[in-house]
Amino acid sequence: MKTALVILAAGKGTRMNSDLPKVLHPLAGAPLLIHAMQAGASLAPEHTVVVAGHGAASVRKAAQAHDETALVAEQTDQFGTAHAAGQAAPLLKDFDGTVIVLFGDTPFVQPETLETMIAAQATHDVVVLGFEAADPGRYGRLVVEGETLERIVEFKDADAAERAITLCNSGVIACRSELLFDLIDAVDNKNAAEEYYLTDIVGIARSQGLSATVVTCDESETLGINSRTELAAAEAAFQARARAAAFEDGVTLPAPDTVHFAFDTVIGRDTVIEPNVVFGPGVTVESGATIRAFSHLEGCHVARGAVVGPYARLRPGAELSENVRVGNFVEIKNAQIGEGTKVNHLSYIGDATLGAQTNVGAGTITCNYDGVLKHRTEIGDNAFIGSNTMLVAPVSIGDRAMTGSGSVITSDVDADALAIARAPQVEKPGMATKLFDILKAKKAKLQRGS
Repeated sequence: MKTALVILAAGKGTRMNSDLPKVLHPLAGAPLLIHAMQAGASLAPEHTVVVAGHGAASVRKAAQAHDETALVAEQTDQFGTAHAAGQAAPLLKDFDGTVIVLFGDTPFVQPETLETMIAAQATHDVVVLGFEAADPGRYGRLVVEGETLERIVEFKDADAAERAITLCNSGVIACRSELLFDLIDAVDNKNAAEEYYLTDIVGIARSQGLSATVVTCDESETLGINSRTELAAAEAAFQARARAAAFEDGVTLPAPDTVHFAFDTVIGRDTVIEPNVVFGPGVTVESGATIRAFSHLEGCHVARGAVVGPYARLRPGAELSENVRVGNFVEIKNAQIGEGTKVNHLSYIGDATLGAQTNVGAGTITCNYDGVLKHRTEIGDNAFIGSNTMLVAPVSIGDRAMTGSGSVITSDVDADALAIARAPQVEKPGMATKLFDILKAKKAKLQRGS
């Protein structure tokens, strides 16, 4: 069945007390909006329409950075959810299929739930996602008779009997495209808030003899984010789920509460993640690797058997082959590290390619930036880079070559060669004592003057 997504993302989010549009606040390393887009992406939609309002340019940029095919409709004036969803109509005028309406500030709706809604829509005209609320509060109530959803009543408009209902509305709706927009056109704003409620389409559909039903999910899937407190609670919920999933996948987490995952982190089984490790977006760690304490990884790939850290930083473009060792206070950026190579101490390797079984000594730096352009360093197999070597890119070190400790390498080094590039040591007898005497006298003079 053909599907399209309409994601409502126009709200300002006043309770966030922020200049940033609410749907762009980050959760697990990605804007809230991206979580909604990812959930819907499991349906392989033909179209994804994001309805933006406050900060529309920023919302458009984020949506299309995640999915360049995403369409953006702008809701200049905000008159309610039905009015917002209706802004997508011109962009879907040639679409014939099921539309799922999602919310950009509701990040936890699961793909399986949306698939259940699609299945139900095959036999019903309107499908609404509901949940049994532990505390119904101010949620809209779903009025059901048997399997039929008769109407949705907003809390402001509900009577005492309706407010006693615990089956609540998530706002997520599935409906055939043409029918959805016809029903939206029939919605009025004769309610306590004088807004055009998308939920009113259920009552309108029933009045026309059309069918409506409810698909239910766990309340946790429907968590909406309206404040920074709720954002923090959502982050905690996401991390708890991610840690539980890691355990199920065979990952060892000795101190799970200290490990922070991103929305797209992938960890293979028999991997050990030590305390206080942070994963930014775009990280894949293969089976049997070890990520030691206090390391930060983002936009990188770690192969089987590699060891990273402690206190290491892998930045975007870092590619570690099998059995690589990256040690304490080492930073790797946009660099490919060959199988079995070791970069164990206090080094920066950026814009580089290192071959297999190479050893990089402590304090090595690839000097990759000339103030305008970035340049690459190429190091072959079985090379030995002496401690405190400065590799001034662009530069190439051949297979089995060696650099002397403290060298500043500005020219290519041939295979099997030893390169030493440092000033000769000069010794001046007695000069240390004389220099200290001069400095002490200067210090005493300064103290007398003060």
